[in-house]
Amino acid sequence: MSLFTKKRVIISVVLLAAAVGAALYLQANPRKPKEEEPKYKFALVEKGNITQTVTASGTLNPVALINVGSQVSGTVLDLKADFNDRVKKGQILLTLDPTIFNAQIKQSEASLASAESSRRLALANMERNQKLVTQNYISGSALDQTKRELEVADANIKLAKAQLERVQADFNNSVIRSPIDGVIIKRTIDLGQTVAASFQTPNLFQIAKDLTKMQIDTSVSEADVGALKAGLAARFVVDAYPDREFEATLRQFRLAANVQQNVVTYTVVLDVENKDELLKPGMTAQVRLVVGNKQNVLRIPTAALRFKLSEEDLAKEAKAKKAQDKAQEEKTGVKQKEEPVVPAPEPEDDIAFRSKNEVSRSFKIYKLDDKNQAKPVDIKIGLSNFRYTEVVSGELNLNDKVITRSLGKTSTEK
Repeated sequence: MSLFTKKRVIISVVLLAAAVGAALYLQANPRKPKEEEPKYKFALVEKGNITQTVTASGTLNPVALINVGSQVSGTVLDLKADFNDRVKKGQILLTLDPTIFNAQIKQSEASLASAESSRRLALANMERNQKLVTQNYISGSALDQTKRELEVADANIKLAKAQLERVQADFNNSVIRSPIDGVIIKRTIDLGQTVAASFQTPNLFQIAKDLTKMQIDTSVSEADVGALKAGLAARFVVDAYPDREFEATLRQFRLAANVQQNVVTYTVVLDVENKDELLKPGMTAQVRLVVGNKQNVLRIPTAALRFKLSEEDLAKEAKAKKAQDKAQEEKTGVKQKEEPVVPAPEPEDDIAFRSKNEVSRSFKIYKLDDKNQAKPVDIKIGLSNFRYTEVVSGELNLNDKVITRSLGKTSTEK
């Protein structure tokens, strides 16, 4: 055998071995068919808890907040209370300069003494004239005149006493006292400052009765007030303690509406226990009112309620289903039954004749069938929040795949 023949035999053996090796490799590692890319993002129907809340923001205030003012004008002579001081009922907060009040008291006392002297003179004249009338030395009209002078003197005494009581009251009011037991939250006066009470009562101090009991004054939108009632539990956070939640209870829903730029809100008052006095007046509270809570119910993501198929998606679904049915027919030889294309959901024609509750709680959603095609399902929902929605009735079972959004570019979510 020549050298050339030997080389041809060796090359043939190598090629044959390579072909056999490739065949064995393909047999051991068959080529996987290309997987179809998913068209929708879905979530499983599950059982769990749902809590429905109403959110609002408000301001923390003491339950009882008293503004202390002054009924008289004057200059602050002595200041005996400051910010954050705890005061008792009747305790002196400040005193005004009493010089003018003392002068007015002395003036009124002098007027009273003069009126009493005038009365004594009028009384003596009347007694003298009574004797002269009996002796016919004077007429009866002269006696009547002295009686009138006595009555005028009595009236002048009463007037002088009233004026004296008034200036004494002004003197007493120049000493400002605390009307309650509490804590001074605000002080708007300084030593030596003049207090002017001519046109309106000036506010000198603001006293909180009890800081261990606070309240939150918050505004709630008119869309959320239907579920509110006294006694509802609430939780809130403040910026000063971002890692801690505080508890509150709804005490009062005020019927007076607040309208600002055509937005209607209602004032809701919540009670807060502040035994540690961590919460301060004026803090902003972010409140969550718990209006509903259900345990272990059938639920779906709320995003599934907003998903809608576009016309292009419907056409693609129909085309893909037709191709799938044709392939199945070629494989089995059995003609597949054609199903009508489901159109996009249209608004109900009889909406005006259905109850408001029924309309607002009925929805059409989509789930994935056995062939990963979108199938519309009518459901009725119950409790709902931004994350989960309760399924009350409908053709949904545990672990069904509900579509939350499309992974393509032609679907719309409303």
